[in-house]
Amino acid sequence: MKLGLLTAPFPETSLNDVADWSAANGFSMLEVCCWPAATGETRRYGGITHIDVDGLSEMQGKEIVADLNERDIEMSGLAYYPNPLAADPEERRAASEHIKKVISAAAMMDVPVVNTFIGADPAKTQAENWENAKELWHPIVDHAKDLGVKIAIENCPMIFSNDEWPSGKNLAHTPAIWRTMFEEFGETVGLNFDPSHLVWQMIDIPRAINEFGERFYHVHAKDLEIDREGLYDNGILSLGMGWQVPRLPGLGDVDWQSVFSALYRVGYNGVICVEHEDRQFEETDELVKAGFLLARNVLAPYVV
Repeated sequence: MKLGLLTAPFPETSLNDVADWSAANGFSMLEVCCWPAATGETRRYGGITHIDVDGLSEMQGKEIVADLNERDIEMSGLAYYPNPLAADPEERRAASEHIKKVISAAAMMDVPVVNTFIGADPAKTQAENWENAKELWHPIVDHAKDLGVKIAIENCPMIFSNDEWPSGKNLAHTPAIWRTMFEEFGETVGLNFDPSHLVWQMIDIPRAINEFGERFYHVHAKDLEIDREGLYDNGILSLGMGWQVPRLPGLGDVDWQSVFSALYRVGYNGVICVEHEDRQFEETDELVKAGFLLARNVLAPYVV
C-alpha cells in the first residue's frame, strides 16, 4: 500500500507545490482534482482544478507526469465528482462529457483510475435512477474500457442538505447497488471505497471489504463522527442530516485496525488516500496541513 491525499483542500496551490509538500511529509501519491477550469462546481471541495484536462495535449500530460516524478510523487487517480444523473439535461450532458475528457487524460498520463460519482436525481427513486444510469453510463464505460482506464465510483450517498433529499446525488452507496452495478458494467467499474459513508448507514465495514475488496480500485481514508445529540434530535429518518460529521482518520467512529485487517485479507495493495473534509482543520492552509499530518500519523503504521 501507499499513502496519498486528495488535492481538493489546496484550491489555490499549484499541483507542483502540493506535490512538494506531500513528498516532504510522507505522502507518495496524489488523487488530482480535474473539474472544468471555467465552470467548476461551487459546492464545498468541488470545482477544484489542479489539472485542466480540456484540450490537454500529450506533451503537456508527459510534462505533468515528469514534474511529479521528479518529486517522487505518482498520481493514484484523477478526481471529478459531479452529478451525471442530475435533473437538468444540460448538467447531465456536461458532466458526462467532462468525465470522458478526464478518462482520456488519465490514459494519456498512464493514470490507472478515474474517481467519480455515478450520480442520482434526488427526486427519483433508486430504481428510477438506476434505469437512467444504465442509459447514460454505458458510453462512458465503453470509452474507459477502450483506453484501459478503470472507473472507481465513490460510495458517498451525497445526502447532506434538503436539496439532496430524499435519494441523494449518488445512488451507488449500498452493497445491493454495487452488485447490480458490477454485473451491468463489468470489470471496468469498481469502487473508490470510503468506509466513513458506511458508518451512519449502519453497514458492516469489514463485511463489505470482504465481499467487494477485489473491486476496490482506490480507497479513501476519511472518518465520520456520529453526533449523538444530533441523532437523538433528528432520528435516523433524517438520513444523517444533523448528526453525521466528517472527520479526519482517528477522530471519528471508523475502526481503522479492522479496516486495514480486512484490506490485507482481501489482498488490497493500492493507495490509501486521505480525503480531508474536517471543518475543524480547514480555516487556514496551516490547519489543512496539520489535518493531513494527523491523518498520516494515524494511518502510516498500517501502510507497509
